[in-house]
Amino acid sequence: MAIAFKPSTLLSFHRALVKRKYRLLFSAKQKRKPGPKGPTADLIRAVVEMKQRNPTWGCPHIADQINLAFGTSINKDVIRRILAHHYRPMPTEGGPSWLTFIGHMKDSLWSLDLFRCESVALRTHWVLVVMDQYTRRIIGFGIQSCVVDGMALCRMFKQAIRGASLPKYLSSDHDPLYQFHQWAANLSVLAITEIKTVPHTPWSHPFVERLIGTIRRECLDQLLFWTATDLEMKLIAFREYYNRHRTHAGLNGATPIETPESKGASLMCYWWQSHCRGLYHTPIAA
Repeated sequence: MAIAFKPSTLLSFHRALVKRKYRLLFSAKQKRKPGPKGPTADLIRAVVEMKQRNPTWGCPHIADQINLAFGTSINKDVIRRILAHHYRPMPTEGGPSWLTFIGHMKDSLWSLDLFRCESVALRTHWVLVVMDQYTRRIIGFGIQSCVVDGMALCRMFKQAIRGASLPKYLSSDHDPLYQFHQWAANLSVLAITEIKTVPHTPWSHPFVERLIGTIRRECLDQLLFWTATDLEMKLIAFREYYNRHRTHAGLNGATPIETPESKGASLMCYWWQSHCRGLYHTPIAA
């Protein structure tokens, strides 16, 4: 018996019996009378169609318009329950966010943020990551192995964007590091306008915040580094994998940079391509 059953199995069986006992003791013995019927299917269809044709209308407006058109007497609460269960808005019906609006109006928008990591010797390294807001492409990384000040931040930004064309707008949070006069002067010289996010609201800076989490989970938590040069080499390798070979749910399964080798493989004949020194492998056409 000790071999066939574990103590956890016996305890789980006992908890199930206890739950069943109290359910039988305290559950209602008589069936409740059915409540009033809800709105008809025709009314639900009319409400949903009205919301689809007029996505900016609120529940009170829709209720008044339905009552006027069909002679009913429903209120805004009924409309709200109908829409909660039967209405699924299109992605564009709610209107774009401010970052999306500004980015599409002004052609170019990058996001940047800072995070820190520890080497094998437990020496703190600061990493500045810069990404394109709409293609989700990693532009580059800037690394500093000591205290970050205004001059160091400008140097890290220059390191991150080397070889890339400059954007028109740059999105950053309210970190005190971005308040150094050297940083503001550097952006002014580069003719880049800085856009600040909403204070204490990570959702106003979602893409780069999620990117930092991805870098930690899929790269830095899987390996160790010794120096800033070693860290830079490993982050560059991860950038290549992330931009050209890693799929993104926000891009409908595409990669930020489309490459011929990332598609067209046959299930009958394919090879595995190694990334980040064997940390990841993706199939490619043979």
